[in-house]
Amino acid sequence: MSTSGQEPEAHHGEAHGAHHEDAHGAHGRPPTRGEKWAAYKKSPYFPATVLVFILAAAAGLFAGSYTYAMANPTPHRIPTAVVSQPDTTRGREFVAAMDKALDASLVIHVFATPAAAREALEDQKVFAIVRSGSRGVALDVASASGAAVAQVLTESAVRVGDTLGVPVAVRDVKPLHKGDPRGLALFYISLAAVIIGFVGSIQLNVNAKGLTPLERIAFTVAYALLGGFCIAAVVDWLLGAVDLPFFESWMILALTMFTSGMVFLMFNSLFGRWGMIPTWGLMVLLGNPSSGGAVSWPLLPSVLGHIGRWLPPGASVSAQHTAVYYQGHQRLFPFLVLACWALVSGTVFWVRSHRQAEGSGHMPQHAAAAT
Repeated sequence: MSTSGQEPEAHHGEAHGAHHEDAHGAHGRPPTRGEKWAAYKKSPYFPATVLVFILAAAAGLFAGSYTYAMANPTPHRIPTAVVSQPDTTRGREFVAAMDKALDASLVIHVFATPAAAREALEDQKVFAIVRSGSRGVALDVASASGAAVAQVLTESAVRVGDTLGVPVAVRDVKPLHKGDPRGLALFYISLAAVIIGFVGSIQLNVNAKGLTPLERIAFTVAYALLGGFCIAAVVDWLLGAVDLPFFESWMILALTMFTSGMVFLMFNSLFGRWGMIPTWGLMVLLGNPSSGGAVSWPLLPSVLGHIGRWLPPGASVSAQHTAVYYQGHQRLFPFLVLACWALVSGTVFWVRSHRQAEGSGHMPQHAAAAT
């Protein structure tokens, strides 16, 4: 009786032992390489490791892009007005020698009168005016169009004049403001608008996830208007560095900040948490060095000089530059560039947000998941 009473217990013990052994074998074996990789990808270590390499590459690219564009500015294409009357032999020799001294970078535009040439300079179609006469050559430069360009033209003109024995009178017809002798203030305020524009959008994405797409756009407008006002007020009223046409400069800065914020929202809706990478690449690595703010477009590598006009930082610098130094000659193109970037970015963000919301099976009131 005792034997029969122990048999079920023995069988139960054997079954339990076998189950325990099987479970121990399943959990105790070393994980395969594929299982290790799957677990690593799900852990926070994977994005952290990716970020280490991305940040290292971004640091090198950041230094490289600015060094390539700004460290050694060289004349590539300098539009120059030449007044044809009176057309003297000395004047032709001077222009030819100037072009040779600048590695054939002068792009000559001939005007019949000084007034026509000056109008072209006011419209920023040319960067200098050459007028010849019986007493020598007069060179008008515009530091406001680019201090480095004016300096290069002035130094070359003096050297060429000494070589040819031709008296050269140089005049700066568009000097920079006293508080901004290097002409960098407009670049800095545009840079601030660009960076704070997309940083603000990032912060809304992190700290105000409950906002709907429309609310996010509205708050982007709000911080763009207030931020643009603060930038203009500090630079003009507080520091007195540049005498801004306040309302126009404020609106340019606000449009720049809004556009920059919308660019991040577009890339964030397309690439999720990695949306910062293309935003940084477009606006900072490519856009700011090619903007013409720190180094004028004629001195930039030719590819950057052409690309910069079509990117938000370059459009912002151009609009601000004209507003401050060429009042009455403002152009529509920079505003169209900023508006198109803002419109396209906003449309992509809006469409992607609603598609993602519909794909989740419902239309939430607050679309954190959409972005």
